Amino acid sequence: MAEGDPTTESKKFGTFLGVFTPSVLTILGVMMYLRFGWVLGNAGLLHTLLILCMASGITFITGLSASAIATNIRVGVGGEYYMVSRSLGLELGGAIGIPLFLCRTLSLTLYAFGLAESLAFVWPAEWGEPPVQVMTGVIILFITAVAGKSASLTLKLQIPIMIAVGLSILALVAGVMTGPLHMPSLEPSYERSAPSGFWLVFAVFFPAVTGFTAGIGMSGDLKHPRKSIPIGTILAVVTGFVTYAVILTLLSVTGKVSGQQLATLDPNAPPIWANIAILGVWLILPGMWGAILSSAFGSALGGPRVLQALATDGLVPGILAKLSKSGQPTVATWVTGGIALLAVLLGDLNAVGRLVTVFFLTLYVTINLSAALEKLAREPSYRPRFNLPAWVSLFGCFAATAVMFLINPLFCLAAIFLEFLLLFYLRRKSLERRWGDVWAGVWNGLARFALLRLRNTESLARNWRPHILLFTANPDHRRSLVRLASGFNQERGIVTVCRAVVGDLDQDFRKIPAMQQEMEEAIDKEGLAAFCEVNIVRNFEEGVINITQANGYAGLQSNTIMFGWPDDAEGMARLLRICSTASRLNISCLLAKLEDTPTIRQKRLLDVWWRGKQYNGDMMLLLGHLLTLNTDWKDGKIRLRTIVANKRGEKEAVTYALNELIQEARIPADIEVFTMDQSTHLFDLMQSHSRNADLVFMGLKIPEDIELFEYADTLFKLGNRFSNIVFVRNAGKFAGELI
Repeated sequence: MAEGDPTTESKKFGTFLGVFTPSVLTILGVMMYLRFGWVLGNAGLLHTLLILCMASGITFITGLSASAIATNIRVGVGGEYYMVSRSLGLELGGAIGIPLFLCRTLSLTLYAFGLAESLAFVWPAEWGEPPVQVMTGVIILFITAVAGKSASLTLKLQIPIMIAVGLSILALVAGVMTGPLHMPSLEPSYERSAPSGFWLVFAVFFPAVTGFTAGIGMSGDLKHPRKSIPIGTILAVVTGFVTYAVILTLLSVTGKVSGQQLATLDPNAPPIWANIAILGVWLILPGMWGAILSSAFGSALGGPRVLQALATDGLVPGILAKLSKSGQPTVATWVTGGIALLAVLLGDLNAVGRLVTVFFLTLYVTINLSAALEKLAREPSYRPRFNLPAWVSLFGCFAATAVMFLINPLFCLAAIFLEFLLLFYLRRKSLERRWGDVWAGVWNGLARFALLRLRNTESLARNWRPHILLFTANPDHRRSLVRLASGFNQERGIVTVCRAVVGDLDQDFRKIPAMQQEMEEAIDKEGLAAFCEVNIVRNFEEGVINITQANGYAGLQSNTIMFGWPDDAEGMARLLRICSTASRLNISCLLAKLEDTPTIRQKRLLDVWWRGKQYNGDMMLLLGHLLTLNTDWKDGKIRLRTIVANKRGEKEAVTYALNELIQEARIPADIEVFTMDQSTHLFDLMQSHSRNADLVFMGLKIPEDIELFEYADTLFKLGNRFSNIVFVRNAGKFAGELI
């Protein structure tokens, strides 16, 4: 296997060190130290706990969704990206994975900036202003070097960090218990420093519960990802929730600080915890620094692994999937560190921080959506050990979307726009899938539902539209036929392009896949929506009738068959025999003669030669109208033409009748009635008047057997007088009346 393939990764970390530790330390981050007092001082205890429950509820549901997906697949490198791409498809996975990598990279810069700024608390005044940007760069280089050297060393460094965080929390508990206590303020006081009210406080608080996917990002380095990801992730979310609830309650009852002090933010002063905890800054600052450093390490580990997975899937250069001797994605790690260093030049990253949070929320949306669709699609392959109802994941999806808008509507729209832009690009790139995704199951379910509804709905003439079965030997040479058939059904009906090959199925069945692929490539090259099939038949005429009867089901049967122009009158007679049988089956027929390069006009002309509704005029007029609803023919003009004998008053009577017909049919058309005397040949008259038409429609009759060859010869000669002509036989539900 190629280097960098996820199946070759050494998976050596368990649940505690590989998932729980990075997740819980990312959750118990800098927001806990710097913003919890502000949240509590403005919202009061009851509203703060409500905010905690709402925010943690979203992350908890997302954790459950991620667990459901993780227990159904063999999770490889890339964590959340791997899950989404293997569930919703490579394109959507890439549209999420690339922003996810950038988020983790910018998060590294953000945490490094936060650590550098917090060091200003202990920076000696005689040294002057602390060089925050330089310190940030040094911190990034240090973290990148450690992460690139060894994931094991990086994760083991989390243990002393966890101890420092734990000691700071214990110091806070001890400080509260040994000091004066008072009843908590239950009611909000937003006028202190949050004039926008509840949702502003919620938006500020929410980033504190993100980061629980840090352990999922280590999926490629786990011994048992199916087991470790659900247990470690859910345990980290629950631990974070309980810890937060305890801390917020303690802050609300301590008498060492007032509500106003809690609600006041001073960037130049140590966190409010330092005024409450025993030993003050001596225990609080190491815990806060450890929390920031841990989050930075989580980003430095997760970002490169997303980049490695993207490279393995061919979305970014393959060199980024290259591994060191120790199994680390060293190249991807240093690329991540380099981008993080460049981001330092942005200076103030507050705006970038909100954008990062919004991007993470789009990830939560897609994780929940993936789990919901997998459940709803009911694919046989979806057998998770951790089963979650679809409505729970859908609720998490909607809730995460709502929070995105609450945090920043502009950034939310920007993130969604960027991801749709990436999705569009990746779809245009036509990426090759090497695995199945949930969409096949979703479309199968929707198709089944629609077909059952169609089966139970009475098929009436007003609902008729052409579902065309087009017989052609080579769609690459007859592409104009396929395009015309698609135009007739206005890209709402079904076009099936069928190749009926005369041969022996026992001997020729191996040729079918290659011929079908050739047909599909020809159709795709033209950008047309049509189905392709190849059938081996012993006899062409009998085979075509059998294919026609078997094609489609449940209200989507092919109701119209279409042929290209034959090579001679004998071929025409063969097609007429097929049309005769098809008419008895109530299936309409179209015989089309088209040039491969029809003339392109500013305003196309469609001539319908009318002999009456009962002589196929109804279907010809309808097909002409449907064609003008397409982009290629949107400026087309229908000319309804007919020929009458040169008798007094007959031309006026027919003209009046056709105008009435057009008004009732609601199909715009110009009426032209011509007279013919005995010295004029019918075909000459029709040819002369339709010389400039882009497409001509004429009726097709079904002759008696005794006159079959004579009619076939006449029809063949008539068709050859025109560049583009379609002969129409209406045998469907509305034969003889317009719909």
